[in-house]
Amino acid sequence: MSRGSAFVLTCWQGNADPAFGRAPNDTVERGLPRWRMFATPDAWLWNRQPFAPETLGAKHEKSSRSSVERIPLMDAATLPMPATDVSLIALFWQAHWVVKAVMLGLLACSVWVWAIAIDKIFLYARTRRAMDRFEQAFWSGQSIEELYRALSAKPTQSMAACFVAAMREWKRSFESHSRSIAGLQARIEKVMNVSIAREVERLERRLLVLATVGSAGPFVGLFGTVWGIMSSFQSIAASKNTSLAVVAPGIAEALFATAIGLIAAIPATIFYNKFISEVNRQAQRLEGFADEFSAILSRQIDERS
Repeated sequence: MSRGSAFVLTCWQGNADPAFGRAPNDTVERGLPRWRMFATPDAWLWNRQPFAPETLGAKHEKSSRSSVERIPLMDAATLPMPATDVSLIALFWQAHWVVKAVMLGLLACSVWVWAIAIDKIFLYARTRRAMDRFEQAFWSGQSIEELYRALSAKPTQSMAACFVAAMREWKRSFESHSRSIAGLQARIEKVMNVSIAREVERLERRLLVLATVGSAGPFVGLFGTVWGIMSSFQSIAASKNTSLAVVAPGIAEALFATAIGLIAAIPATIFYNKFISEVNRQAQRLEGFADEFSAILSRQIDERS
């Protein structure tokens, strides 16, 4: 142990005299005088006053600072990510412009599907009521001539239109004094068939839109989903971060396009199947009436012949 080290150890153990900075005993290590002890290399510690309150406070501050500095820093990838807005409106605005175009197109198709569905519901209801009223008047025993005059004065549709077309051909044939009875029967049947075809076409109008949206809507939504996932993977590659907080919003935006496609396609498919069934039912009623009325006219032709 050096001379200066011996003095420092003596002072740190609290054996130094505060007044003179020397040990209580008069012994000098290795025969050095007392005044030489202040000239040792570690004498600067005495001038720092190691036992002063200020020095103790500085030591406590240094210890606190070192303990704070020893706290391990967290990795940036493990830090909590800020909350991401995943509401439907936010997902739409954060999506790629191609995905936005797909979403807007599917929403427009969905609105169009519901508009067509509401229109067809009221149309088929009016057609059924018109058929019921005509059949009630036709089978009530009223004269066919009177019924024809009442219906021919105004535009008619459905079963009444078929009846008016057949009666008009009947009257034209007899007014022209045609002698071809077989030809008259064929012409009346053809006229009624044309009238039924026009009525069915009117009932089936715009049903092709429902069929198209119902079949192609999910695939259009899937296209938006694929494009959105591709954009999400590109963003992941650019940010070099594969945490769920980074991946989830992009995938949610992409899947939102598929959800809108299903929202447009499912009602379209349901309405299309229902309306096709309703059209077939009304077409069968028209064909049944045409067969019955053709039989009635055939008897009239036989009587006149």
